[in-house]
Amino acid sequence: MDKFSCVPKSVRLCLSAASGLLVAAFCFEVPPAGATVVSDWNEVALAEVRSSNQGPPVAARALAIVHTCIYDAWAAYDSVAIGTELGHSLRRPVAERTDRNKAAAISQAAYRCLLDLYPGAGKRLKSALTSLDHDPDQIPENVVAAVEAGNLAANAVIAARRNDGANQNGDLAPGAYKDYTGYAPRNLPLPYCMPQMETCAPLVIDDPLHWQPLVAENGTVQQFISPHWERVRPFALASAGQFDLLPWMAPPDIQRPGSLAYEKNVDELLQFTRELNEAKKLIVEYWADGPHSELPPGHWGLFAQFVSQRDHHDIDQDAKMFFAMHNASFDAGIVGWHLKRKYDGVRPITAIRLLKKGSIVLGWGGPGRPVEPIPAEKWTPYNPGSNLTPSFPGFVSGHSIFSRASATVLTLFTGSDHLGYTTIIAPGFGRVEPGVPLIPTTLRFATFSDAADEAGLSRFYAGIHFTDDNTIGQRLGELIGNIAFRKAQDYFRGVAALSAGN
Repeated sequence: MDKFSCVPKSVRLCLSAASGLLVAAFCFEVPPAGATVVSDWNEVALAEVRSSNQGPPVAARALAIVHTCIYDAWAAYDSVAIGTELGHSLRRPVAERTDRNKAAAISQAAYRCLLDLYPGAGKRLKSALTSLDHDPDQIPENVVAAVEAGNLAANAVIAARRNDGANQNGDLAPGAYKDYTGYAPRNLPLPYCMPQMETCAPLVIDDPLHWQPLVAENGTVQQFISPHWERVRPFALASAGQFDLLPWMAPPDIQRPGSLAYEKNVDELLQFTRELNEAKKLIVEYWADGPHSELPPGHWGLFAQFVSQRDHHDIDQDAKMFFAMHNASFDAGIVGWHLKRKYDGVRPITAIRLLKKGSIVLGWGGPGRPVEPIPAEKWTPYNPGSNLTPSFPGFVSGHSIFSRASATVLTLFTGSDHLGYTTIIAPGFGRVEPGVPLIPTTLRFATFSDAADEAGLSRFYAGIHFTDDNTIGQRLGELIGNIAFRKAQDYFRGVAALSAGN
């Protein structure tokens, strides 16, 4: 990939964090003509997600907070909608309800929120402000009130989220977003092993029903990313565990001691991975972290940007759509990580190596190797990044719950499941091995449902999730998307209660 591979097609603004000079160190995309200021700021936020190296639920929260700040600033210029924190108290006079004022308020709110979320990004964010005709050092007299409205909206949201359980500022345990609940894995780390290695350390698995952290090639041991996330205050849900008593929310089959489902799930997953081919490898790569490492919540932000341009949205439509979708994704992360913590679900790499120990299975042979017979103790997922599987338990699939929640909101907001998204993947896009794809390859998603389905399916191809991880995740995501959309509509109609953080 070229040095600008972190940025999709269109105008690229790349600025050094140290000097502000045009370089490829940090990049954000200014969407093409026709995009709204909301879509512009979504891309600026995605750039920070890409460079922050935070986990999916943290990214989902950040995007939700940014778009809540944007929405609350915008609501001051609507005749009906109310903000989540200050209600209608910021309402501006009819004469001030211009796109110019909306854009100024939105830009100031987005800047203020992003600066709180990413305090080291000051120069980049100030450059983004300036590039969007909102120079923070030269505010025109006719938008001073709008800038103040943006600041007030953002400050209220930031204050409300300061003690929401995420530990953003390290108040509950040292370090931003660090665990404060004392989680400890039930298994010792699994030593690094690949099929092409001549020898691997013996398997030591104390509890085959639960997650086992992995040792990376460089010796780093996985740490569960955000095991405390179930304690974060949601947007629209009553609690992280509000779905736990639904009849179909029983413990996943793979975790029932003595159940034949354990072997069934392993055999099913082996069937998926033995059919790995170039097309499926590309699907794995495309969905793994998002096309530009913006993680699943950010990936759906890219789809929302496409919808904005496709449907010729104005500022009002985008303020509402991004707000609803990213908050649904935020709630999806809270539920998903609650279940990851509650069930501590085993990943296929542990289950397959243990259950099939001593046998030969068909599996990926490692970078540059085909699917071939390998010792089961060396069976390996096809997964980009420094870890063979993500740094948290399996059940439920984050890709599935994030994607379905986002797809549900976009379907409800647009009134149709139609997506019509096409993207061309350049040769050599893949990170696991060279030549994926060999030639420019087009991926198409006719509907939001198709995209959410493939996001979940990609994790089977990769060999990092079982069936229950996906099916339950998809089902929960749809529920969460519907609930979040209804809550957002209450704000749009001016009938919602203010957030619990106020």
